[in-house]
Amino acid sequence: MARTINLVEHAVRRDTFIDAALRLIQSKGYEEMSIQDVLDDVGASRGAFYHYFDSKTDLLEAVLERLIVQASASLEPLVVDPALSAADKLSGAFTGIAAWKLARRDLLLAVMRVWLSDENAIVREKLRTGTARNLTPLFAEIIGQGVAEGSFAVGSPGDTARVFVSLMLGANESATQLALAHEAGTVSFEELLRALGAYGDAFERILGARPGSLTFVDEGVLREWFG
Repeated sequence: MARTINLVEHAVRRDTFIDAALRLIQSKGYEEMSIQDVLDDVGASRGAFYHYFDSKTDLLEAVLERLIVQASASLEPLVVDPALSAADKLSGAFTGIAAWKLARRDLLLAVMRVWLSDENAIVREKLRTGTARNLTPLFAEIIGQGVAEGSFAVGSPGDTARVFVSLMLGANESATQLALAHEAGTVSFEELLRALGAYGDAFERILGARPGSLTFVDEGVLREWFG
């Protein structure tokens, strides 16, 4: 008789490995973390690990997928708030994402140090796809509201949202590169702020919004990160 898998139990057990990886990446860094470290933290065998993950990189992908889902979920109350204009929602979304990242600064910095390596290229592409899939419907709703209010001028909110999120992902990768350069002392905070501000100008043009009507970069939060 074929073995029946308890899906809830399977998901909970898999989550314990992800929980352990999150703790270890933050305390040791991804490169220094070994599969054995994860096994010791969980109290599991190597066979149990490979039941859920193909490799250490596969575990990293699961960690990042969880972070994306959490970040997306944190925006949903903002998107459905009937008291907010589309411009306020969009500015709030960027501020909210920045605050969410700041609350996980040590973890995200540890991930950033390995994120741009060649060996993680496939993971990066998968996560770009996953992020776009989670965020595009949220921003399409905000952009559609903005069109109805007259604050945005686009032909198709859905298509514009896909372009908008694509640019967001590019901005995020640029921010990662700038953050590492700033940490190494090769880029000043002012250069970082100016580079990210250019993305804000591009976002407004894509949306057909009045220049300066939206807030995409919170200098105070950035200073907490990098200042």
